[in-house]
Amino acid sequence: MSAQTGSQSAQVANANAPSIPSSSAFGTPVHPIRPKQVADASSASVLPISLPPAIVRPLAFRTFTKKHNLTLTSSALQAIATFIGTHCGSRWREEGLAEKALDEMAKAWKKNGGSLIVPGEGRELTNILRNIEACMVGGRVVAQRASSRHTATVPDPGLPATTQRRSDSLVRNDSQSSLGFTTLDLQDERGGIQSKDPRDWLRVIDAFEQPQLTYNPIQKHFELVAKRPSLLPDPSHRTALIRARYQVAHQRLLRNGAFQTSTVALSRSKSLHRSSSEMMMPQQAYKLTPIANLLGRSGSTHVVLGLLGNSPTGTLVLSDLTGSISLDLQYAKPVPKDGAWFAPGMVVLAEGLYEEEGSLAGPGLAGDGGVGGTIGGKFHVSSVGGPPCERRDVTLGVSSNEISGSSIAGGGFGWVDFLGVGSERANGSTMRDLEKKVWESQDSASQIPGRSRIVILGEVNLDSINTMQALKQVLGIYAVESAGKIPMAFILIGNFTRYAVLASGGSGGSIEYKEYFDSLAAILADHPSVLEDSTFVFVPGDNDPWASAFSAGAAAVLPKRGIPELYTSRVKRAFASANAEAEKPAAEKRKGEVIWSTNPTRLTLFGPAQEVVVFRDDLSGRLRRKALRFRDQEPGRDSSGRSSDVETPAENRRADGQGDMDVDGIIETAENALPEPKAKEVNRTGVPSDLRAARKLVKTVLDQGYLSPFPLTDRPVLWDYGSPMSLYPLPSALVLMDPEAPPFALTYEGCHAMNPGALITPGKRGVAQWMEYDARTRKGRARDVKF
Repeated sequence: MSAQTGSQSAQVANANAPSIPSSSAFGTPVHPIRPKQVADASSASVLPISLPPAIVRPLAFRTFTKKHNLTLTSSALQAIATFIGTHCGSRWREEGLAEKALDEMAKAWKKNGGSLIVPGEGRELTNILRNIEACMVGGRVVAQRASSRHTATVPDPGLPATTQRRSDSLVRNDSQSSLGFTTLDLQDERGGIQSKDPRDWLRVIDAFEQPQLTYNPIQKHFELVAKRPSLLPDPSHRTALIRARYQVAHQRLLRNGAFQTSTVALSRSKSLHRSSSEMMMPQQAYKLTPIANLLGRSGSTHVVLGLLGNSPTGTLVLSDLTGSISLDLQYAKPVPKDGAWFAPGMVVLAEGLYEEEGSLAGPGLAGDGGVGGTIGGKFHVSSVGGPPCERRDVTLGVSSNEISGSSIAGGGFGWVDFLGVGSERANGSTMRDLEKKVWESQDSASQIPGRSRIVILGEVNLDSINTMQALKQVLGIYAVESAGKIPMAFILIGNFTRYAVLASGGSGGSIEYKEYFDSLAAILADHPSVLEDSTFVFVPGDNDPWASAFSAGAAAVLPKRGIPELYTSRVKRAFASANAEAEKPAAEKRKGEVIWSTNPTRLTLFGPAQEVVVFRDDLSGRLRRKALRFRDQEPGRDSSGRSSDVETPAENRRADGQGDMDVDGIIETAENALPEPKAKEVNRTGVPSDLRAARKLVKTVLDQGYLSPFPLTDRPVLWDYGSPMSLYPLPSALVLMDPEAPPFALTYEGCHAMNPGALITPGKRGVAQWMEYDARTRKGRARDVKF
């Protein structure tokens, strides 16, 4: 007993004694070594089993081969089966432990540059398994060390396993850090929230950092582009860009219930029809016909999907992957009527009658010689519409059974990591639970929106005195708010000058442009409480450098890089000064930051739970110049002599599988800042003209699933950067900054679209307008103030 007591007292004395200084003789550290944190026994208990490779083979094939395009050798399969049986135990199948572990193995193998065939011999696979073993608790991978922004991976295989064990706290260095599902699983299991500030879960993804994905029509899956994107790729990449866009629209259309046939339902309906004369036959499903299959089928009606374009002779043609055909739109009707724009460069659905010409047209370019893949004859279009839009939850397979009135094929693309923040199937449910806890931790009793807001300001012309005064007034509104209620982000969208800089325009050159941002830094420095507690995101326009140097303000190439660092030093210094003067614990809050992003850019909140796309372009003006005009859309009157402002009946609006737009009541607030004569323009149905124009613009862009549905000659796009321009899956919110369109905030197919308009209200002096997006309610609210 005395010996034990002496030993215990010695241990207490050693624990209270100061740490021994480092010495070359003893090799002791300055600080005591932290003891390893032992996981909870209940969560770490695993019953090891002997797992034959034949049982694991189907799951390994589905994960390695079908998902990651890797091939396992027999020795590798044996090693993986032994690993799963030892560390996942008897719950490897029921709780999906093995599937997540296999996915992490495949990601780590691809990250290390492994070959397409995974051998069991060698140290590569052994090191990966050893590192994953160090990150497993209770059969789950609960920690990661991700060095890439694009993929959620396992810890770095080059580091020792002991250095990769993480503490119980969830470490998040900055807004650009990767959100892997393993970290989120750790936080979910322990049941706590390390950060209750939603800004800590906000991440800004510019267009050049977003993963480049392409759709594989054979495997019916999205794949990561193997080659590194280039600004000067091969000419074949231009064709690949257009082909990829068509294939995404085609597979999305085939997933729509209107283009699916069910033999079981058809047989049942026929039997019911024979037993009761009152029962009606179901609506016949549409069937797409490839353009090449129209040959030899003259006089028959077909539905074709293709890309609108102009032939070398100037005629309008429709093209798909099999060929092209000339169109006759003399009697075509848009669906819905006056509800969407149709212009060359868009993917459209056309229904009509095919008619062969024979040899009447002669052997010229417009004949039936098959020049450029154009088949002979014409397609007389009776109705034309855009491909139906697909909701975000349907695409990701979140709640397809809750979608009423539609039949969805397959479980969606839940395993695809579109933005590099983790896939929906991997960490979507965990992040939504975390989002719910964060919102519940906020002051729900307060009626004033707080931390969940994102402030959006458009057309911030820094070379305008009125704009600078308005910006100072807007920042002053949020600077007086209490701590914890300041919006988590401010998005400032260009053009930041009224005229193109570096192009001998009215806004001057490089020196003047630097002075504009220096003046902005002076205004920001007057509101340190806003800078130290928010994230500022700057999205450029066509008048901003460097593209404006050669485009002179015209349509520059997309995506567009952010503002060069040459002009942003003073603004960064203002944020650094505000953070240095802030009185807050170093480990409690994140410092304020400024991000110079691209156009377009994306914001993710809570991983894949929310996605906000910000895009600056003059879409309305370009659509008015390029759009087709149908016969019954002549100015003032249609073909029946009635006013063209009359809305299409509801049943015609739903002919393409779409319902009416869900318009928020907040849109009325957005119209208060508009000129009075324009706001009072309504049609016979009582819908304001500005609201109809907003519906038309939003439906066109979202149905196309592409931010720039124009020919590359009208709006150039970098051939290797088509993924940032895609709107598939639909984002949670879309900011279309178009100064020529009226401000709006409306919801279409679950996507909340907003246009903040220019900061300075046209037609009214001394009025500033902007938009507030509430991430909790996922709705926008227009605001205005006099200055």
